[in-house]
Amino acid sequence: MIRINQMKLNIEHTSDDFERKILKTLCIKKEELQGFQIRKQSIDARKKPVLYYVYSVDVQVRDEAKVKKTVKNNQIQFQVKPDSYHFEVKGTKELTHRPVIIGTGPAGLFCGYMLAAHGYQPILLERGADVDQRTKDVEAFWENGRLNLSSNVQFGEGGAGTFSDGKLNTLVKDKFGRNHEVLRIFAEHGAPESITYESKPHIGTDVLSAVVKEMRKYICAHGGEVRFHSQVTDIQTHSDNGQKILRKLKIYDSQKKETYLLDTDLAVFAIGHSARDTFSMLYQHGLPMQPKAFAVGVRIEHPQEMINQDQYGKNYPSFLPAAPYKLTANLDNGRGVYTFCMCPGGYVVNASSEPERTCVNGMSYSGRNAANANSAIIVSVTKDDFGGEDALAGMRYQRMLEHKNYMLGNGKIPQQLFGDYCQNVESSAYGAYASETKGQTVFSNLRGLMSNEMEQSFMQGMAHFAKIVTGFDRADAILSGMETRTSSPVRILRNEHCESMITGIYPCGEGAGYAGGIMSAAIDGLKVATAVMEKYRPL
Repeated sequence: MIRINQMKLNIEHTSDDFERKILKTLCIKKEELQGFQIRKQSIDARKKPVLYYVYSVDVQVRDEAKVKKTVKNNQIQFQVKPDSYHFEVKGTKELTHRPVIIGTGPAGLFCGYMLAAHGYQPILLERGADVDQRTKDVEAFWENGRLNLSSNVQFGEGGAGTFSDGKLNTLVKDKFGRNHEVLRIFAEHGAPESITYESKPHIGTDVLSAVVKEMRKYICAHGGEVRFHSQVTDIQTHSDNGQKILRKLKIYDSQKKETYLLDTDLAVFAIGHSARDTFSMLYQHGLPMQPKAFAVGVRIEHPQEMINQDQYGKNYPSFLPAAPYKLTANLDNGRGVYTFCMCPGGYVVNASSEPERTCVNGMSYSGRNAANANSAIIVSVTKDDFGGEDALAGMRYQRMLEHKNYMLGNGKIPQQLFGDYCQNVESSAYGAYASETKGQTVFSNLRGLMSNEMEQSFMQGMAHFAKIVTGFDRADAILSGMETRTSSPVRILRNEHCESMITGIYPCGEGAGYAGGIMSAAIDGLKVATAVMEKYRPL
C-alpha cells in the first residue's frame, strides 16, 4: 500500500478532482488505481481567504514496485501496513468470579467492550441511569434546577463526555493502534465514518448517546451485563502474607434502595473525574494516590460567526464546519492560561453533580449549529492554591470553588460580561448577543471566585488571546462561572500491569488520573483490558 501525505486540494474540490490528484501524484493511469482510503483530512487556512483541504491517503495500485521506480517524492511512502489493533489472550490464571467494571464512561465502556468480545463476561456497574433516562434527568435539571445526585451531567451511561462536544482528537501516540481502534468501534456502532480520518473529529452529544447504547447492546450480546443505579460504596479485602487482595464490592442499588455484596477477583475502577465519594472511600482504605495538577477558570462565549471569519476569512464557503480554536499563554508568573474543551456552535451547560455546588461545561450537538462558540479559559492550579499535601487536597479545593460559585448564583449559573469583569462590577444585561446556555442563569460579579493572582493571570491570558483572535477580549464576551472539572484532581497509583497496591483493583481512565478526554480515556480502557487478558483466561 502507498501512502500519500500532504495532498492538497482546493476547499471546493470534487470527488473527480480528488481521484485525478492521486493519479497525477503517482503518475499512473486510472485503470492502474485499485482503490484508496482517506487516512487524515484537515483544513489549511494559513493563506485565507484561499482555503485548502489537506489529506493523507492510502492507495492500492496494480503495480506498487513500478510506481516506486517512477515517482520520487518525499511525501509518498511505500509498502505501508494498514493501521490495525490486534491482541491475543495470553492469560492463564483462573477467575473465580466475573470481572467487574465500575463506571460506563469511555474508559469503562471500552474496557467492558473488549473483555466481553474475548469471553470474560464482565459486569459493568453504573451509579447513574441509562442514557435515555439520564437525558431526561439532565434536561429536567436544566429546566427546573432540581439536581438528581446519581443521574446528571457527570454520572450515568456514557460518562461526562456524553454531555460535551464529543471531541475525539487526542495527543496520545499509541504504537499499538488503540487510537484507530477506538474510532473504528465508534464508527461501527453508529458514529459517522468521517471520524476515522478527520484531524479534529467529534461526535456530538446527540450521536454519542446513540453510540453508547449500541456498545452496551454489544457487551450484553457477548455475555456481559450492565447494571444501572448501582453505586460502589465500599470494598472488602482479605490479607495473604501481608498482601491486601480484593474480595467483595459493597453496592447500593438506588432504585431498590438496598445494599448488597458482590464477590469478585477483579474490579476496574473507571470512575470518572467527579466520583469524589469514591476517591475518599479508596483513600480511607489506604489505596496509594497522589494529588494531580489541574486547572480552573470560566467559560467564555463569542458569536460563532466571529470565530468563523477569524479562522476562515470573511467570505468563507458556507459548507465549512463551525470553526474551532485552541489558545495558550505562558505567563511570567509561571501560570499557564489556555482554552479547554472548545465547543464550536455549542452551549454552556450546568454540569453540577453535588448539592450546593455549581460548575459548568461546554456541549455541542453533532450539527454544531448553535449561535455561539464557547470555551473554558482556565488557569493552572498549584499546591499553594489549594493547600494541604494529602491526595484529596485538590478535590477539596474544587469543592470550595463550586460552593462559592453556587452561593454567588443561588444555584444558577452566574454570568458576567468580560468588560464588567475587568471593571469589577456586576453585569445587568447582555451586549450584542445573548448566551446559549443549558441551565438557569443569573447576572453576577465573578470577581473573587478565584484568587487575585489567578484573576490577573486570566485577564493577562485574555489580552494575549486577543492578539491571535480578533475581538476575543471584546467587552460583551459572556463569562460563566466556574469550570472546575477539567481533569481529575487525583492519580490513583498503579504498576506496569495497571494494577494497584491492592491486588485485583485496576485504576483506569480519567478519574484515576491516566486520561483527559473521551479518546484518551477509551484508549486507557483498552490498555487495562489488555492487562487483564494478559493475566487471566476467559471464563
